[in-house]
Amino acid sequence: TYSPLYTILANCLPSAHSPPLQVNLEYLETKLECLDGDELMKTKDNVNSLFHHCVQTLAEEHQIKVVNALQTLCALFRGVHQKNKSASGFDIINMLMGFDKAEHRMKDLMESLDSLLCGEGSESLKALCLKLLLCLVTVTDNISQNTILEYVMINSIFEAVLQILSDVSSRGRHGYDAVVLLALLVNYRKYESVNPYIVKLSILDDEPTLDVSADLSYRFLQYKDKEEENQGGFFSTLTSMVGSMFIADAEEKLSVQTNEAILLALYEAVHLNRNFITVLAQSHPEIDIPTTPTTPVPTTPTTPLGTTPPSTDVMNSSELPLDPNLQTSNLLITFLKYSSIVMQDTKDEHRLNSARLCLIILTCIAEDQYADAFLHDDNMNFRVNLHRMVSAWLPCVCVCVCVCPTRRCVQVIHKLICYQKKCRIRLHYTWRELWSALINLLKFLLSNETVLLAKHNIFHLALLVVNLFNMFITYGDTFLPTSNSYDELYYEIVRMHQVFDNLYCMVLRVSTNAGQWKEPASKVTHSLVNVRAIINHFNPKIESYAAVNHISQLSEDQVLEVVRSNYDTLTLKLQDGLDQYERYSEQPKEAAFFKDLVRSISLNVRKNVSLNTLSQDILLKEFSTIS
Repeated sequence: TYSPLYTILANCLPSAHSPPLQVNLEYLETKLECLDGDELMKTKDNVNSLFHHCVQTLAEEHQIKVVNALQTLCALFRGVHQKNKSASGFDIINMLMGFDKAEHRMKDLMESLDSLLCGEGSESLKALCLKLLLCLVTVTDNISQNTILEYVMINSIFEAVLQILSDVSSRGRHGYDAVVLLALLVNYRKYESVNPYIVKLSILDDEPTLDVSADLSYRFLQYKDKEEENQGGFFSTLTSMVGSMFIADAEEKLSVQTNEAILLALYEAVHLNRNFITVLAQSHPEIDIPTTPTTPVPTTPTTPLGTTPPSTDVMNSSELPLDPNLQTSNLLITFLKYSSIVMQDTKDEHRLNSARLCLIILTCIAEDQYADAFLHDDNMNFRVNLHRMVSAWLPCVCVCVCVCPTRRCVQVIHKLICYQKKCRIRLHYTWRELWSALINLLKFLLSNETVLLAKHNIFHLALLVVNLFNMFITYGDTFLPTSNSYDELYYEIVRMHQVFDNLYCMVLRVSTNAGQWKEPASKVTHSLVNVRAIINHFNPKIESYAAVNHISQLSEDQVLEVVRSNYDTLTLKLQDGLDQYERYSEQPKEAAFFKDLVRSISLNVRKNVSLNTLSQDILLKEFSTIS
């Protein structure tokens, strides 16, 4: 009944005769799946023996035998797990290897895979080794329930995977599988025990290795039809991968190829290893700085108060003209491009997950002092395709993240502004666009109060938005570019006073009634004190100016004149803690998200890791001359 097992076993055994036949993998998996529980247990000794001989054969010089052994191991891992989904991990280990032999068998297996990955042998064999490892990691929906991975933790292949990524010849072919494999291994029981892959990734400081990861990330976020030269190292490899996740279609419209696995790898690198951010920030193209920069032509604003948004802010500084053909390998730039696009389309679960992951990565970047210094460096000039040319980084982040009305977006902006306040960085940016986006976010919350309150604490988000305005009101003199910017801030608050008035009425109503949201609504009420003081101070004076001068609608310049003339009599309250924030922590707030994300990635990898990825016919032909 179980002769196919012996046939495959015979193919894996050493032979002095002609090369063995190819393995009938489909038959083996089908046979295992069709057996009932009792029948499967009768094959236990055969499966144990087959597993053992496959592991032994990995040390053979005859590479067709090694191929057969690797593919048979894939079939065994998949077949036994598929048949024993309800069984415990220990039962599956016993079925595959036997309890008493499991530690020794897995040690031999991992050492053989390490040797094959690090050796100078066939690239096809290395690809098959990675496929086997991906198969092993993803056989369970929840990788943390895959007990066999304990042996992968004990017998680490971290260094072997890094060597794959550091080698120019193998990186191009195996980079994706290697990076995804590491991302999954890092997430094995990460909250329950010490994960050696997390430890090793967090202390990795080899610059060439870091460069490779960055290069792979870049490739998975950049346009598919624009190839860059990549250089050695794990992190530049990851950069390259992220770079290729952009796709340009025939009409030059950008669409995004979501790749949660690569974004997860990028997140783990940014989150765990500070050296990674350093490498990303240092990577930038050479650019010739012109001696006479072009100055934009100022415009005269004439928009009436309270109707349409005011005219665009005119900055005193000029932007450097950038060569449209200049390409950059900087991952921060490329990641901002990717984020700006993926956040515009979150209709399906994968894109929503990608957008959320982008925001979390931005959060980690915004908390890093070195990254902040780079993001605010006026000497760093790049082309960032976010429908505008910019010579600084904060505008990119602000405009992008405000499109998606989430708390994480506002937190990223707050952290960057805290850095500007601390270092007294006066960023030349059209701040009105940010203020307008924040006010529109408040309008959205007000318009959808009933629906949103059924599921979310919208008052926490409203508090973050209002406190951003309080940051500008209280500390704006430390980071706003000119005194005119202060005038424009007050103008915008007065112009959109109805939104703040409606918000105050809403939070006052909720805070004065007993209910679930009484306390958070009360906090928003108190945070509005200075915003309301500005509105209540300037509105009567603007109305009086209009009445005295017999003007039905004041121009922006006229309103600004009133504002400038009445600062002296404005009284505001000092608010503490505006420049403080809670640092990002994955556990416990994001633990559930990452658990579901890793499960989704694991299912997708399992679906795509086919035993026929490397055709047996091709492998037999490749090794036909090897004895």
